[in-house]
Amino acid sequence: MHIYSEATAAMARSLADLCLDRLGMQAPLDESRTPAELLITAGETVTADGIGAARAVELWEQVLAPACLSVDHPRYLSFIPGAPTKAAAAFDMLVGASSVYGGSWLEGSGAVYAENQALRWISDLVGLPDTAGGVFVQGGTIGNLSALVAARAAARHRRGSELPARWAVVITGETHSSVKHALQEVMDVDVVLVPGDARGRLTGDAIRTTLATLVPEVRGGIFAVVATAGSTNLGVVDDIAGIAAVAGEQGWWLHVDGAYGGAGLAAPSVRALFDGIEQADSFIVDPHKWLFAPYDCCALIYREPVLARAAHTQKAGYLDPVTVEGEWNPSDFSVQLTRRARGLPFWFSLAVHGTQAYVHAIETTLAITREGRALIDAADHLRLLVEPDLSVLIFERIGWDDADYSAWSAQLLAEGFAFVTPTRHDGRVCTRFAIVNPTTTADDLAQIVDSMR
Repeated sequence: MHIYSEATAAMARSLADLCLDRLGMQAPLDESRTPAELLITAGETVTADGIGAARAVELWEQVLAPACLSVDHPRYLSFIPGAPTKAAAAFDMLVGASSVYGGSWLEGSGAVYAENQALRWISDLVGLPDTAGGVFVQGGTIGNLSALVAARAAARHRRGSELPARWAVVITGETHSSVKHALQEVMDVDVVLVPGDARGRLTGDAIRTTLATLVPEVRGGIFAVVATAGSTNLGVVDDIAGIAAVAGEQGWWLHVDGAYGGAGLAAPSVRALFDGIEQADSFIVDPHKWLFAPYDCCALIYREPVLARAAHTQKAGYLDPVTVEGEWNPSDFSVQLTRRARGLPFWFSLAVHGTQAYVHAIETTLAITREGRALIDAADHLRLLVEPDLSVLIFERIGWDDADYSAWSAQLLAEGFAFVTPTRHDGRVCTRFAIVNPTTTADDLAQIVDSMR
């Protein structure tokens, strides 16, 4: 299996051809299949003697790949799509073939250096100091968890022996589900839920109002607050400056979850929405969302990396050669040890195209969002539900119920035209456009709007 032979070369060429074909095309939206359907069409693929490279490639190309939705399709507008640049996708092939370990400087110094260059650009967008730094992790879930683990460790160190009976973190209803899950189910930390404003935003004033209602035991256990820079469902940005002011007064760690919306920091047209973010103690953004990298890639950055290193560095005899003082080991900054150099495709695309191309691409999606908003406003059968901040439009089809939305969504996908799913806001069913792909056009949105008549 580990010898490069003529058969290996033929297999590699067939896979390379598929990669080149995929890079060169706008892939169809494709469809989702049931396990029963795939069992019929693909059968048992893992056998004692193997099915051979030719058959495995054929199965992937003709059966399995078409059963995976193309998240880079311009009319894939559900959840938060992805739209990797051709450069990022192509370099991802090389990363996979290169057997690079990205956990330590000793083993991957070149890769870590390149990743840190990309992290520096993001840190500058946030306004963090030159000493800030971090790591690329799998996604926002691991990024948020790692940051909050570091925040709690820093609070423990600062408070010494005067520890609360229960730790707590301030969030709101639109805070991403991964944060609440990480706190309650993984870290065993309580949440202090602060009501959002009319647009779902967490504000400094609301936090102060809630604090005044808390008993001292709960108030004293708070060690962090999570601000959202672009909520997943609504696409709105919290009152980061107001939240930062409260965090400073209370001595809390300020974590900013910009998994989706943090890319907007690069766009001059919306940069003011993020005022106050420069005071963050930690920040995440997912380049695999609105920064045009392949899955899976989350940038996790700390204002003071030494605090994260104290929380996350693992100690073991066999690790002594890599835990060298002064070296930048990415695994010191998150809950994972083994890691792929997942930031390299993003770095390569930045290096190839330059940061100004990213600014242009993000502004393009914002412009299309504004056109989409105008289409919704002009349609007598639709109603915009939340004033947009970034590139998410959430709206309702007047008179529709759950069954109507589900049937409409299923029909769009069955036709291979678009993937737009129902969601909920304020307890009622609706739908949304998440626009992060620069190839999405106003005409794409117009056709979907017309399909709802």
